[in-house]
Amino acid sequence: MFRRERCGSIWPKDSGDRGRRRTSSQHWKTFVRNHAAGIVACDFLVAITVRFLVLFVFVAMEVGSHRILHYNLAAHPTAYWTLQQLRKAIPGGHGYQFLIHDRDSLFSSDVDEEVQRSFGLRVLRTPVRAPQANAYCERLIGTLRRERLDFMIPLNERHLRTTLRSWVAHYTKGRPHSSLGPAIPETSVASPLSYPQLHRYRVPPDCQIRAQDISYGLHHEYSWENCAA
Repeated sequence: MFRRERCGSIWPKDSGDRGRRRTSSQHWKTFVRNHAAGIVACDFLVAITVRFLVLFVFVAMEVGSHRILHYNLAAHPTAYWTLQQLRKAIPGGHGYQFLIHDRDSLFSSDVDEEVQRSFGLRVLRTPVRAPQANAYCERLIGTLRRERLDFMIPLNERHLRTTLRSWVAHYTKGRPHSSLGPAIPETSVASPLSYPQLHRYRVPPDCQIRAQDISYGLHHEYSWENCAA
């Protein structure tokens, strides 16, 4: 599905390349895993309000840490609007090398050229009808739907923004990710108290487990809390 050119970068095969043998032993999955810390993936999802207003939600994530770099929504996004979101998602002095997205018209050739010129990123367009090539971002969108959007219908754009703000904070700062160890994507958050001398299934005598409701009790975050003396 993907090949590595002689210069060392990987690009999607063109339709005219069908039938040719793959020129590299490195599979796409291996490439993404090896360069995860330097890859930004982005995509759109659609949400429909109770009044049947169609809203497009843009999300961009860092593949290595699963951290959500930026998100925003609009009823009528354009290629220029998409470029503005990428400018907000990718900070100055970044260490990223690649940007993965699909072939949606919102990711126009002008957007790709500006990303390569301004940010120095190599743009990798996924093949047609191959969402698995952008599997990390597709999984993020699926998680957002399964954990939040499938349980509610947005009343309006403001309601959806509030919902996304709450869920993104939970996803990056409170939700364990098994593929990370388990750990949380936002490394700046202080880790919970650890008691290495005690049995892993026993609660320390001077502490208790504190549960915090997220999204009106749909999810919970757990942490240690010192008991009152």
